[in-house]
Amino acid sequence: MSGIPHDHYEPKSDWEKGLHNRLPIIGLLYDTLMIPTPKNLNWMWIWGIVLTFCLALQIVTGIVLVMHYTPHVDLAFASIEHIMRNVEGGHMIRYLHMNGASLFFVAVYAHIFRGLYYGSYKAPREVTWIIGMLIYLLMMGTAFMGYVLPWGQMSFWGATVITGLFGAIPFVGEAIQTWLLGGPAVDNATLNRFFSLHYLMPFLIAGLVVVHIWAFHTTGNNNPTGVEVRRTSKEDAEKDTLPFWPYFVIKDLFALAVILVVFFAIVGFMPNYLGHPDNYIEANPLATPAHIVPEWYFLPFYAILRAFTPDVWLVMFVTWITGGIVTAKFFGVIAMFGAIAVMALAPWLDTSSVRSGRYRPMFKWWFGLLVFDFFVLMWVGAMPAEGIYPIIALIGSIYWFAYFLVLLPLLGVIETPDAQPENIEADFAAKHSKHVDGGSAGSTQPAE
Repeated sequence: MSGIPHDHYEPKSDWEKGLHNRLPIIGLLYDTLMIPTPKNLNWMWIWGIVLTFCLALQIVTGIVLVMHYTPHVDLAFASIEHIMRNVEGGHMIRYLHMNGASLFFVAVYAHIFRGLYYGSYKAPREVTWIIGMLIYLLMMGTAFMGYVLPWGQMSFWGATVITGLFGAIPFVGEAIQTWLLGGPAVDNATLNRFFSLHYLMPFLIAGLVVVHIWAFHTTGNNNPTGVEVRRTSKEDAEKDTLPFWPYFVIKDLFALAVILVVFFAIVGFMPNYLGHPDNYIEANPLATPAHIVPEWYFLPFYAILRAFTPDVWLVMFVTWITGGIVTAKFFGVIAMFGAIAVMALAPWLDTSSVRSGRYRPMFKWWFGLLVFDFFVLMWVGAMPAEGIYPIIALIGSIYWFAYFLVLLPLLGVIETPDAQPENIEADFAAKHSKHVDGGSAGSTQPAE
């Protein structure tokens, strides 16, 4: 497991030894639960258990919904109504699944921005970060395909708009779009493809989650200071860490319980708050909604997609220099996926020798602006593409790319970081105004 020195599982009875020699599952579980964890982790480290809960919730409720859903354009909408009205507890299962997707994305965005602020993407955790970004991409694909399945107006037209983006790819776009749709337009073949992939992809996500956990258990957890756990001896490591069980397990479960109180209140009292009323109208290819919007968790990147219109000088220049191969539509597609790609490249774009943003005074301001920019893009993505909104979207998009491609490399050169603690033990002691020595080190509790 982790390279941090610690006690490993030792089987005692004969049956434990026999099982351990043939299938070391108990040892794997023990090492996972007892892994040394930096004892100064704060409340931003609770999103992992929320994400795990959401994945399990989505898989379980999804399996139940599939038992009653019919993936056919003539029957899909009616089968959703059947689930809502006739299946015992069907409305609650569907609302759990719908709002579980939103909680999933709330947790993953908090998880990602936590990693960006505390430098969890830096060496030796680059592979862990890349695996996390792959999970995020699969989540987006799964959520998009799931949104199509109810076969309401927003489902149909959202699928039409998003799959139409692939048609903008030069030379091969139309062939890719036809392959995705299973025909010339969004129809029954499309619904069947998306249904099949929506059912499959959560299990791919689960597999990547196992690899993601394995990766950070190998390198060890990052922490708010960004200072690594001392690995010089078992005694030093024990001063910097606590076992994951019971300290952090109980802390995570408490945080999960608080979050679930809010989640079930939303499911019980305002389950459609984050949805769109047009999706309760059956899909009609002949009636286009006045304003097509995706789910809220896609809105920042949808705003980036729409920001680069034909009258933007950068788009005009690229279109001219490529002889019209790169159109405004294709440029928007590149920008949308590029906005995710630059996040994935953060380990190589950040030139600072200091890992945690806690000790980077200039970085804090620019990162705070990035978070604000994300919410602005989310808001403007829900607005009509007219008036001042495209200008706001363009400014927000420019800052998003400037942060990763310009500011992160530049700050590492010009910024003077604050002094970092010598080790995690010193940070923990300073935070709690305690002198950790002798027996007191073993009696400390995790940071709140």
